[in-house]
Amino acid sequence: MNSWRVKYFCIFQTTFYSDIMYRYFLYKFINKGHERSINARKNIILLFFIKGCSIVISLMLVPLTINYINPTRYGIWLTLSSIIGWLSFFDIGFGNGLRNKFIEAVAKGQHELARIYVSTTYGILSIIIGILLLFFIVINYFLSWPKILNTPNSMASELYVLALITFVFFCLQFILQLLTTIIISDQKPAKAAFFNLSSSFLSLFIIYILTKTTHGNLIYLGFTLGATPVIVLIIASIWFYTHDYKCYAPSLKYIKFEYAKNLMSLGLKFFVIQISALILYESSNVIISQLFGPVEVTPYNIAYKYFGIIPMVFNIVLSPMWSAYAEAYVKNDIVWIKRSIRKVIKLWLLLCVVIFIMCVASNEIYSWWVPTIKIPFLLSFILAFYVLINTWCNIFAQFINGVGKLKLQLVFGLSGALINIPLAIFLGKKIGVSGVVLSTCIIGFFTAIWCPVQYYKVVNNKAKGIWFK
Repeated sequence: MNSWRVKYFCIFQTTFYSDIMYRYFLYKFINKGHERSINARKNIILLFFIKGCSIVISLMLVPLTINYINPTRYGIWLTLSSIIGWLSFFDIGFGNGLRNKFIEAVAKGQHELARIYVSTTYGILSIIIGILLLFFIVINYFLSWPKILNTPNSMASELYVLALITFVFFCLQFILQLLTTIIISDQKPAKAAFFNLSSSFLSLFIIYILTKTTHGNLIYLGFTLGATPVIVLIIASIWFYTHDYKCYAPSLKYIKFEYAKNLMSLGLKFFVIQISALILYESSNVIISQLFGPVEVTPYNIAYKYFGIIPMVFNIVLSPMWSAYAEAYVKNDIVWIKRSIRKVIKLWLLLCVVIFIMCVASNEIYSWWVPTIKIPFLLSFILAFYVLINTWCNIFAQFINGVGKLKLQLVFGLSGALINIPLAIFLGKKIGVSGVVLSTCIIGFFTAIWCPVQYYKVVNNKAKGIWFK
């Protein structure tokens, strides 16, 4: 009996000390190095947890929502919300412009200037969104949503109300989410991601209540999914602007439109780059559908989602880096920037091995995941190559965006967007769906060359001309 007690005590003692050692080394890993690095590691770990929870909630939310209404009405909601979501480009890059200017002002200790940038951005976007909302209220009455969404005419009045509700909440969210820009600028992206998690959880809870108390109603659904992020952002704004960011809280007396030029000059560049990226990376579905029919879009999207796991994970790691690079560059902490880039490159090399394994095992994974869909290995190979290029470019793009040297990215982005569609059509006709993706890879390959070159020139104070603009 005593021998069993001794054995259990030894097992307990070993487990206890192992747990202590694990916690100790984890603590040492997180809290060693520069304060900026410690903050980045903490945010990355929290982001993995928050993103994981968000994925679980979204997986629960989709079937619950479909069961509340029906697949057709759910499709109507998705289409309508995506159409309205395109209007997010009406910020004309002010969000990203604010991000860089805010970081620069705070890093230099110019807190009043930072507040002026915050207040001015709120003021400008409120005017833009106010005009847009009034315009939509007028034209919404004349829009034939049944024709736009290809639905029965009997749904006209319901869709009119739904569109109005969705657009009003979109406008409110559009302005309120500037808080997330400020928090991300402060190198705390995990806090910003928590807002999305909170609104998703609130939506899940309310829709569950709706399933128990009402019959499927598209307007109730639209109101719930539109209102929840707005409620979360209002509560968050009240809290943060009276506590953590009280000195940057937007105020009418700090709105100075003469500072709009500083925000717009940088913001417009980001805006054009975003549009170019949208054309470059989001046009494949349309081109494939036009060349080969909608049926060929399915295998492409399945393969894209499969390899898309890698950039999704990689972007979590990169998400704190934009703001961190910007602050370090303003403070001339070049050593930290170089060291951080080297660490991210090592991670990228590790991901290369993972992508290679995913590519080799792709046919087996597809057979298990979607046995009825046949996906050519060539398509998987090219998509794997595309992911490698895309993640490589993102390593240096975070630095380039952070320091605001956007002229070269602007030129290549516009050129790539113009070349991609005719090149994709040409290669698509020659080698099929894989050719459409190959076009994006070819354009991305040139970006993969100049991006690290510009980083090297800027960080070593050797950039001149377009390399430094």
